[in-house]
Amino acid sequence: MTERPLLLLDVDGPLNPFRSPFARLRGYTSHRMKPDVWLSYRDPESRSARRGARVRLHPSHGPRLLALPFELTWATAWTHQANTMIAPHIGLPGDLPVVEWPELFARDPDGLSWKTRPLVDWAAGRPFAWVDDMITPADRTWVAAHHPTPALLLRIHPRHGLRDRDFSTLTRWAAGISAAGR
Repeated sequence: MTERPLLLLDVDGPLNPFRSPFARLRGYTSHRMKPDVWLSYRDPESRSARRGARVRLHPSHGPRLLALPFELTWATAWTHQANTMIAPHIGLPGDLPVVEWPELFARDPDGLSWKTRPLVDWAAGRPFAWVDDMITPADRTWVAAHHPTPALLLRIHPRHGLRDRDFSTLTRWAAGISAAGR
């Protein structure tokens, strides 16, 4: 196989364990940010809009993601702001590709995540791993039936964020793809 598989990466949940009360104890640093998608759900005059969203990020995630045998792509509602707001805090380059969503949070007629169909289109037949906190069994079933090459849909709990075992799972899966392509 000549091309590395894609790693389609969400921000909230995997990188920002927004439901974790103890993220700081696990090495995460807290930042205040005002992403457009978050601001669109707030009164611009509200205290929360003025303060910004609390985003918890782990500085080791960038180097660990770059060490994986994947081509990284943002697959997040943060869209291009992931490159300007998230990447600098975790050590990722500020020019990663970004999935262009036809519509944010669109309701799917089959109950899939609003990202599932666009991500399969984005992958264009390439193997991919999708890391997100909103993946369901229905998404896995649909991708298996509609994507012609291997795909790993790795659900990350928003209380935990990416953990060592998730990096291990990604590494093993990519190694299996490489071995199968030889």
